[in-house]
This record gives sequence, C-alpha cells and structure tokens, in this order.
Amino acid sequence: MKEDFLKFQAQTTPHPLALEVESAIGSYIKTSDSKNYLDFVAGVSACTLGHSHPAVVNAIKEQAEKYLHVMVYGEYAQAPAVELSKLLAKNLPGSLSKTYLVNSGTEAIEGALKLARRATGKTGIIAARRAYHGNTMGSLSLMDFEERVEPFKPLIGDVSFIEFNSTKDLQNINDHTACVILETIQGGAGFIQPVDDYLLKVKKRCEEVGALLILDEIQPGFGRTGKLFGFENFGLVPDILVMGKGMGGGLPIGAFTASEEVMDLLMDNPKMGHITTFGGNPLIASAALATLKELLGTSLIAETLQKEKLFRKHLQHPLIQEVRGRGLMLAIILKSAEIADQLVLRAKDEQLILFWLLFEKRAVRITPPLTISSEEILKGCGIIVDILEELNSNIEAVN
Repeated sequence: MKEDFLKFQAQTTPHPLALEVESAIGSYIKTSDSKNYLDFVAGVSACTLGHSHPAVVNAIKEQAEKYLHVMVYGEYAQAPAVELSKLLAKNLPGSLSKTYLVNSGTEAIEGALKLARRATGKTGIIAARRAYHGNTMGSLSLMDFEERVEPFKPLIGDVSFIEFNSTKDLQNINDHTACVILETIQGGAGFIQPVDDYLLKVKKRCEEVGALLILDEIQPGFGRTGKLFGFENFGLVPDILVMGKGMGGGLPIGAFTASEEVMDLLMDNPKMGHITTFGGNPLIASAALATLKELLGTSLIAETLQKEKLFRKHLQHPLIQEVRGRGLMLAIILKSAEIADQLVLRAKDEQLILFWLLFEKRAVRITPPLTISSEEILKGCGIIVDILEELNSNIEAVN
C-alpha cells in the first residue's frame, strides 16, 4: 500500500511518515503490521474525542440510514445542520448567533474575509506575521512567509501585516481596514498566546475605526484550551468567529459565525454572496453535533487544564527550553530544529506519534485527543524523555 500511496496519491512533502493505517480507536492508531501507535497529535487537533468515538460513530450510522446529500447549502432545512447551528448559538455570546457551515477551516476563512468586506464596504485586510490560516488563495494571502507564497503570486490584494502581541502596530489599523484577522493562539508560529490584553486592545482599535475582528479558532476551538473557544480565556468577543478541525470529531467541516445582521448580508446584493454544495452536509453535521454534545455534557473541557499540568510536570529535560500553549494545545520547544526532527522520527520508531509545527522549527506538537487518559500521558511523556536523554548523551559524547 505504501508504494501505491506514493505513486498514485498526490503528496505534500518529499518524505511523508507513511504509516499504513488499519484502524484507530481512542488514543491509538493500529497499522497494517499490527503495531499500536499512541497518538499525541489527533489528526493535527482534529480528532477531539479520539478515534472512532462511539457517540460520533453512532451519529454517523444513524444519519447514513436516513439521508445523505439532498441539496446545496441553505436551501433545505436539515435537522443535523439546524441543531448544530442552534447549539452553537446557545453556547456562544449573543452577538455570535448565526453560523455558516462549510467544508474546512480554510474555506471558513475565505467566507469570513468576504463577509468582512461586504459588511464594512472596505477592502483592507490586516493579518499577523507568521500566521497560518490555510492554503486556499485567500487564506494563503494572509501569510507573510515568502518562501511559501512566492510560487503562487499574485494573491488577493490589499493585505498588510502586523506583529502579533505588538501594541505599537495597532496604529496600522485605520479607516481603510475592513478586518483584522488573528489566530486566538498562533499555531504554526509556535503556539504563541496573546499577552497584556492584546486581543482586547485589537478589538477596541477595530471598533474605533469601524473594522471587524475575525478570530481564527480552527485549532484552539472545541475545548482544547479549557474553554469551548479560546477567546473565552481572553475577555473579548470577536465580530466573526472561524472554526474547523476539532469541530467534526474526525470528519471534515468548518464554519464561520457572526451576528444575524452581519451574516444576512450574504443573502442579497448579490444573492448567493457565498455558496457551497456540501457545506452543512447532514452526515458531517451529525458527527459535529455529537462531538459538541459530548463536550458540553461531560467534564472533558475542564479536564484539559489538569492534563496540561500533567504534561508540564513530566516534560522536563535539559533539551526542552519551554512548553508553550494552553490546555491540550501544547508545543515542546527544543534547543534546535535538528533535535526536534530527531525526536519526531525516533518517537515514531517507539510507536508514539508526534509532529512538527509549520514555522517554528524547534517545536514539536502535542495536541492529543481530549479523551486521552493520565496513564497514556505518562506513557508518552516517558518515551519523549527517554529519547531526549539518549539524544543528550550523544551530544555530550560528541562534545
């Protein structure tokens, strides 16, 4: 299967990890050679409830027996999508009351950008340096990493950049600005959290000039930071909220949410201002609804903060400079990119799944399922520390 995978399926890197997956349950992925890998990545923050969670699987089965796709988004009332949107509204601040369901996080970013320009009548878009919002053309336009964007230029215009956590740069938000789009916690940059009420200050500046604040919660959302959404940790409410990844319990989905007044602008002038065929798909919405109900009906969200403490307690080693992030959105920052690479690859040999971050090359991602047990955390941390101890011994021997 590996040979066919490399030959017939388009790749994203020259050297994929290429595990041959047979099944996945809970915190483990089983490969075709009958090895069980402890998963500290959860599909890059996507498998919120772990693999094959019974609530999600049962919701999929029940919906599959009723109907699948019946009409393009927004034309028919379909219970899974309606109930999902209603439950989101019930658990979000009142100004975030109407949700547009799409197929992925990057598609949700595209819709949010269009909505901001439509709502304000302005064109200027401000994003943060070292941000990552996806890889479609609009999302890619929000990235200032020339190595990644240069081959695909020209991108969409009127985009400028500010430094995340820099209050000095807030003066760049002006009367020309339609929106400021930020990750609530910067992901690819190394799981950078806002400090000194930064997001509050951005929101205030947006209000002063008539711009909208879009917060990208594609990674922090759905319980990963100890709150349903990350922005709840920082004392503000965005004008447009973008979500994805962990929303679907392992199935592909995204969404953007705003006030009814703002969202309804996509209905007219022009009609069908944003359209999608499969957004709100009943099978996917059923899985997302089951995921959200499980998060709201259990202590999983609150437990992420206790599990964070356990990770921080047991991830201590001279080669670890710091552990960044919040809840179960964590990144180990190693002393060098080479050590990070060796840790990920050697962990694979020890049947522990770790992964990299996009821009911060010294970082190793730890974003396990929220359902991960204390025993599994200790097991994985033990593997990490043992590998680092071996690497450190080799470094000392060379020196």
